[in-house]
Amino acid sequence: MGQGVRGISRMSYGWRIAATVLGVGLLLNGSLRMSDDLWPFGPLSQYAFSPAMDETIVITRVEGLLADGRRIDLPLRVESAGISRAEIEARIPQITADPALLRAVAEGWTSRHPAEPALLKVWLVQDETRLVNGRVGPARLVVLTTWELPS
Repeated sequence: MGQGVRGISRMSYGWRIAATVLGVGLLLNGSLRMSDDLWPFGPLSQYAFSPAMDETIVITRVEGLLADGRRIDLPLRVESAGISRAEIEARIPQITADPALLRAVAEGWTSRHPAEPALLKVWLVQDETRLVNGRVGPARLVVLTTWELPS
């Protein structure tokens, strides 16, 4: 060893190996189960692929009707609606079966935007954009469900 260079102790070496084995084990666990639940210790699969040349790209959103008549997008981010888009996308079947589950989005948005007019109705929608030979083709809006807020 050169001058001023110190070797590491067995204890230092041991905890580094243990931390590495733990990290690799957690990553392997998430990867083998193909689960995003334990991110960052597993794949973030939504970013792991490119769509096919003739694929349909689907974006899930929530829209709201305000008391002043405006129909607006309610951005699905924790900062703006109290819930993330991934949480909504994971529960689409439950929400379409029970639209009152959109209450969480409405209440989250309302509490973060007190100066805006009251929400009267919310829609769970999907923008479907079809790719044709890898280029943007026709788009359509699909309404999955609607929930009117109690007055």
